[in-house]
Amino acid sequence: MGEGTSVARAEVLAAREALDEELFRLEASVRAAIDIPAKIKRNPAKAAGLAGGAAFVVLGGPRRVLRGARHAVFGRPEPLPESMLPREIDASLRKLGEDGERVRGLLEHEFASYLQATEPARKRRDLSGALTVVTIAFVRPLVLRYSRRLAEQIFATDGKAYTERLDAVRARITGDTAPGVDLGQKPEP
Repeated sequence: MGEGTSVARAEVLAAREALDEELFRLEASVRAAIDIPAKIKRNPAKAAGLAGGAAFVVLGGPRRVLRGARHAVFGRPEPLPESMLPREIDASLRKLGEDGERVRGLLEHEFASYLQATEPARKRRDLSGALTVVTIAFVRPLVLRYSRRLAEQIFATDGKAYTERLDAVRARITGDTAPGVDLGQKPEP
């Protein structure tokens, strides 16, 4: 072995030794980072505070604190009304009686009658919507294909004229002469 080879070998061995040392340090730092019981034993107050903070966030503490602050500044909002229905509907329901099951049954029956009466109009509306969706799904690819072809035709170049001009430019650069092509003229289509 030559002197240069032995120097290079020594450098490689030194680099390998440095890499081994770095890997050992990295492994030790990873072990220390994931050793949670040891961290809790070293700092029990810090661990308890961290656990309490996590529980506060998970249980919705920040939202409750902000809501309480908003209520303290702006006052409590008005409670929701007992009935969310318009007055006319609420009055009509109260006229039906106090028996909730009977009123519910009557409402269900009336709603079913309404659905049966309006079924033909709903089906026509649904059919026209479905036909529109199918038409769009069929026509869209055709429109895209023909618009792409149109764009290609609009922006197409004459390949023969382009290659002749390119050959003439190459010939001028290399010093060869291209017979019959003048670089000052536009090529004929």
